[in-house]
Amino acid sequence: MFNNPKRKKSKDNPYTIIYYKETNKYSVKFIDSKNQVQEVNVSEEVFKVFNDSELKDISLMNKDRIHKDYHDFNESEEMTNYIYSHSVNYGQCVEDIVENKINNEQLMKAISELPKIQKNRLIKYFFDGKTYEEIAIEENCTKMAVKFSIDIALEKISKKLKK
Repeated sequence: MFNNPKRKKSKDNPYTIIYYKETNKYSVKFIDSKNQVQEVNVSEEVFKVFNDSELKDISLMNKDRIHKDYHDFNESEEMTNYIYSHSVNYGQCVEDIVENKINNEQLMKAISELPKIQKNRLIKYFFDGKTYEEIAIEENCTKMAVKFSIDIALEKISKKLKK
């Protein structure tokens, strides 16, 4: 029997997918409404759908974790430290690392001074990797409003960094 590798699962995912290598069979295990464990044989196609769904859940959980990490900061210094500690500095000389840290601090300070809506949209777009359309749907506004807001935020940041 071959279970998929240990994965973090969404607490809302009640299924376990299994591939039995020796018999080349696929199945899905779950607990039914009578609290009994059930195992149903499924086709490879159905197995792949469950597997893809699980992988998408994992991706969403990771995006959610990153989103919460950024929104849990209460001071720009904490955000700067987080970004700096998660950046790749391999092969850089000390001067470059220090310069990058200073630039990150200035950038985070500029972002923290933005109006709340602009800051949130900017973070969703650049840090969470969401599209203008996804943000617009979340906020129940138009895609152009989101784009305009982010463009204005970038102009403000650019002006602050040029000082």
